[in-house]
Amino acid sequence: MNSMYFTEEHQAFRESFRDFLHKEVVPYVDTWEKNGTIDRFIWNKFGEMGYFGLNSPEEYGGLNLDIFYTIIFLEELQKINSGGFAAAMWAHVYLAMTHVDKEGDDSIKKQYLAPSINGDKIGCLCITEPFGGSDVAGMRTTAVKKGNTYVINGSKTFITNGVYSDYLVVAAKTDTTSRNKGISIFMIDRDTIGVSATKLDKLGWKASDTAEIAFDNVIIPASNLLGEEGKGFPYIMSHFALERLVMGVNAHARAEYALEYAINYISERQAFGKSLDKFQALRHKVADMASEVEMCKEFNYSIAKRLKEGQYIVKEASMSKLLSTKMADSVINDCLQLLGGYGYMEEYPMARLLRDSRLGQIGGGTSEILREIIAKMVIDKKEYKPAT
Repeated sequence: MNSMYFTEEHQAFRESFRDFLHKEVVPYVDTWEKNGTIDRFIWNKFGEMGYFGLNSPEEYGGLNLDIFYTIIFLEELQKINSGGFAAAMWAHVYLAMTHVDKEGDDSIKKQYLAPSINGDKIGCLCITEPFGGSDVAGMRTTAVKKGNTYVINGSKTFITNGVYSDYLVVAAKTDTTSRNKGISIFMIDRDTIGVSATKLDKLGWKASDTAEIAFDNVIIPASNLLGEEGKGFPYIMSHFALERLVMGVNAHARAEYALEYAINYISERQAFGKSLDKFQALRHKVADMASEVEMCKEFNYSIAKRLKEGQYIVKEASMSKLLSTKMADSVINDCLQLLGGYGYMEEYPMARLLRDSRLGQIGGGTSEILREIIAKMVIDKKEYKPAT
């Protein structure tokens, strides 16, 4: 335990959450990975334990705890070897619920945030489009106001929880003549007429449902607008910092898990009359990997502390995701190598870890986009300010 950031209460939470995962989740992981569907009961169990409300307001059933409980939540989810299950959980809380909490009015929060916290409703965030990718401002989905309703048309893709969620937080253009200034955010119920989802087959994250979603003349009440009309882009940008820190933390945690597994393996595996951890080439490889993991982890903790203190961490969060996801892919690849032929076998964890990790440099802003954001801030001295 790092006492600079974690208290005894944090550590007690880590141990209890780890026990919960190994008792309630791990026995089902392989089935969920195979079926591509997470059984609904586990959402309710997470809700009953308060795990979906760690950073949510108490008046809606949350616990309003500091960010290091979230860090623990993310780290432990990465250490049960199902990136898909972890993604389904954190996308619900830190993507969909974040917008409901920050932009929703009291009525929206009572209808969607409270049941999201207790696990009765599952949410997804719909921003990325088939023709847009990282170009959020270039989205084509539209929301046209007609009386006291909005009519939504368009499509989204690569949406985590996009098939089995109960509601969708959707970004759409309310002013097609503008780019980023014409975007708004809406709440849409899954059973609304005109909403359809197609499940996508992925390289990794097999347990989570990822969808392409179509909106065909979907009519919603005007009261389903989240926040102010036309403020969607700054809302999205302001929450990207948290999402990127989340993905940075996920990366260092799964790399740490892979390394721990590999170290244990080479301490037991024998070759040429001694265990593999006595060979200098492998020892030094482990030393390099351990150093890289620790550097990213400490950086991510420091950013989390700054976020806790109210600082706007867009540059640092972008750096976190850029470097941590690159490090994780490299470390997991090298850990697979340490297992030799067994690393390539599905009954060992490295094959799944390698597949799941690869999305890190793509989702939530590609590494190429992050480099340009960082370059603008470092070279061009561009300053980003919070939207709210």
